[in-house]
Amino acid sequence: MSVPGTGAAVAAPGGIEGAAGAAPPGPLLLGVRHHGPGSARAVLAALEAHRPAVLLVEGPPEADAVAGLAAHRGMRPPVALLARAVDDPGRAAFWPMAGFSPEWVALRWALERGVPVRFFDLPAAHTLALGDEDGEEKEEGPAGELRLDPLRVLAEAAGHGDPERWWEDVVEHRGVPPARTAGARPADPYAPFTALADAMTALREAHEGACGTPSGTSSGGAGHRRDAVREAHMRLRLREACGRFGGDRVAVVCGAWHVPALTARTTVTADRRLLKGLPRVRTEITWVPWTNERLARRSGYGAGITSPGWYGHLFAAPDRPVERWVTEAARLLREEGRIGAPAPSKPSASSPSPVSSVSVAHVIEAVRLADTLAALRGRPLPGLAETLDAVRAVLCEGSDVPLALVHDRLVVGDELGTVPPDAPAVPLQRDLARLQRSLRLKPEARERELDLDLREENAAARSRLLHRLRLLGVDWGEPVRGRSGGTGTFRETWRLRWRPELSVRIAEAGVWGTTVAAAAGARAEALARDAASLAETTELAERCLLAGLGKALPAVMRALADRAALDTDVGHLARALPALVRSVRYGDVRGTDAAALREVAEGIAERVCVG
Repeated sequence: MSVPGTGAAVAAPGGIEGAAGAAPPGPLLLGVRHHGPGSARAVLAALEAHRPAVLLVEGPPEADAVAGLAAHRGMRPPVALLARAVDDPGRAAFWPMAGFSPEWVALRWALERGVPVRFFDLPAAHTLALGDEDGEEKEEGPAGELRLDPLRVLAEAAGHGDPERWWEDVVEHRGVPPARTAGARPADPYAPFTALADAMTALREAHEGACGTPSGTSSGGAGHRRDAVREAHMRLRLREACGRFGGDRVAVVCGAWHVPALTARTTVTADRRLLKGLPRVRTEITWVPWTNERLARRSGYGAGITSPGWYGHLFAAPDRPVERWVTEAARLLREEGRIGAPAPSKPSASSPSPVSSVSVAHVIEAVRLADTLAALRGRPLPGLAETLDAVRAVLCEGSDVPLALVHDRLVVGDELGTVPPDAPAVPLQRDLARLQRSLRLKPEARERELDLDLREENAAARSRLLHRLRLLGVDWGEPVRGRSGGTGTFRETWRLRWRPELSVRIAEAGVWGTTVAAAAGARAEALARDAASLAETTELAERCLLAGLGKALPAVMRALADRAALDTDVGHLARALPALVRSVRYGDVRGTDAAALREVAEGIAERVCVG
């Protein structure tokens, strides 16, 4: 395939069967789409057929030191490589991986077989220094130049208006159908990558110079000049691996767009010239938990995907993916009681469960409808659109309300990955993990409410932890008004939701101390010194009491007394009084000595009355 000019040519990745072919000469270049289950299955097949001596994966070379943790039994995707600047922890970049990401399955394949793994993208030390703090893949390049979307160009060349649906048909559904019949010839494991490489080569030839990039520099993304630098580093690392292990023993897993650049005719001198003089910063790298919700955003490694839960199902299902997924949707709707009236408190034989309206017959009918829709729309298999349409019509009785639950829980999903405790981490992160275990307060990607009775020891400790984290800017929990709506001081309600970016916030907060209590206290004292108004200082005193920061309270009280003595504005004094009164009440219920606060509050009250 030379140019993606016809539907037959670009459909090759999903339609080439034939006899298993021989591996192409030189290093095995496996161009993929990040977070693609079809690409992941194809990568596994190619690696099994080729059996390389070394594996190169797109990612920062600093990750070589922590690559082995991917084989740890305590590591469960989705996870992400997190690189941060040592002197500026807020400057960070992520490389997320799901269980169906080609990079992840290749990494696990290599580790299970003792094959060395090398990450060969531009080092994070340069990436962070160049200002790519969030690793976001933007739609525009420098100076507002529009970036090329290779999938859209290929889909349009094939006569499809929706690039996502086209890619799902020709790549992501590859290997999804039921098991092949006995005696069928195996597919060529290298064919999809050869076809994609040809397509990307034709695209790059057609669009090179879109940003003024000269021929031979292999600018990636048709609009992102930094890709030329990245690809120069990739070529240097590839040459190094080929020289050590032999070209035919090297396998590479990277974004399909970069494959033509890895075969471009350039010299070592030219590539090193592109890398010369790049700024760099000292970096640290580790693994952190990730979420499906974050995979669905346009940020991080390879931008976002709209349906991580669906893609995860396509990768994990051994057979009949549509049937299994519709069955799971029916189970979810029954468990949530979204179909029919509320279940009676004591069901009997004469009062069947209302959720029985989602029956096996409904599942069978929904699967048939999905197959029919796929045939009418000219698709080889039912995709997500056909399956959702069938679920809406049959299981949800045409309503989008229960379908929203299916979308959130099954299409996107609420998975939160886990990382083993021996992964590199700042001391503050380790202390937080210890507290989470001791308080039985597990981070979850799904939002939930937590009601605390502060008269209980464990509940009071949980409250202090959450308030201390808020002082450090780690907003794992947000206080909300409880269901009772009461004004008592012995109950609190929190809305909890763990987000991956909180790992960066914890790294930033590590400059204040090695434990949550010490860091929150130091942060409170610094805020007291920098407070710009009396109201800020009184609010800070209240937060210190809520967080149980008795050691930091004297410094806050000194700042509060000084500001109260110097402030002559009655309005300022009046606005500061409610927080002080609340703090005195909190001191009573939390067992904190609030005598100093009471004295300041009474003094301010007198001055307000006089004023």
